[in-house]
Amino acid sequence: MTCESNADLQEIVDEVRSIAEEGKVADYIPALSKVDKNDLSVAIYERNNKCIFAGDYKNKFTLQSISKVLILALALQDRGIDYVFDRVGMEPTGDPFNSISKLETSIPSKPLNPMINAGALAVTNMIKGESEREKWDRILQFVGCLANNKQISYDLEVANSELETAFLNRALCYFMKQHKVIHGDIEELMMLYTKQCAIEMNCFQLARIGAVFALNGLDPETGERLIPIHIARICKTFMVTCGMYNASGEFAIKVGIPAKSGVSGGILGVVPEKYGIGIFGPALDNKGNSIAGIKLLEILTKRYNFSIF
Repeated sequence: MTCESNADLQEIVDEVRSIAEEGKVADYIPALSKVDKNDLSVAIYERNNKCIFAGDYKNKFTLQSISKVLILALALQDRGIDYVFDRVGMEPTGDPFNSISKLETSIPSKPLNPMINAGALAVTNMIKGESEREKWDRILQFVGCLANNKQISYDLEVANSELETAFLNRALCYFMKQHKVIHGDIEELMMLYTKQCAIEMNCFQLARIGAVFALNGLDPETGERLIPIHIARICKTFMVTCGMYNASGEFAIKVGIPAKSGVSGGILGVVPEKYGIGIFGPALDNKGNSIAGIKLLEILTKRYNFSIF
């Protein structure tokens, strides 16, 4: 299947592209600072197997925090709901995604939800496998299945760049290990997590993954069940309540769809029963979300009534 260019969508992209000048690319992971901040592309995958795009939709980018949704789906299949949420909470937070403060004040000392870094690290720690390599192979196989592309891999430069600078994430891991939230070797977990965040794809592939969630876990092309329905619903709920960092409430009001962003500038959007959306716009606002990508979604939801509320 291929995507077709869409004039209306291109018009919206052209309209919001200049907003990127108000944002800046992530530079705390050095490799991410090299991208062109003015890039903007979008693909929308419809349930009838039609896909439309605007911008250079084949531009690859790393998933970063978007991967948290996908790994949560895999961990829930591996371990079950009770196991996962005994160790990670379900509540939103107004704190930054990399905050350590709530770990220190919560009793028991567990992350508030799987979409903040502490929660995501704990969830990645739950993936089944006898070794880091076996866990990684299972993650790649799962993500490749969702994207319908077995060639899905990761950006080694970005992964290494993140691994070398992930001091705060290491601190989160050691704190949680002290409180028995996570187990095992911290450096192995960090290697797995940074590779997970560095998984790369284009807007079309991300939109297809969104379509799987839009159809409650069904493959949009074959109808095969890729994710159990109750797990797909849990993931979409977290996308609504926590998916856009500590701007999730404002995003729910202005756009109103399940979505997950990443500091690379990617956004995974889901319009239930209808569309999967993949966006790449690397210029970020002060919350870590794609500034042009959010504006694009605001216009789309007003024009086509995407909101689930």
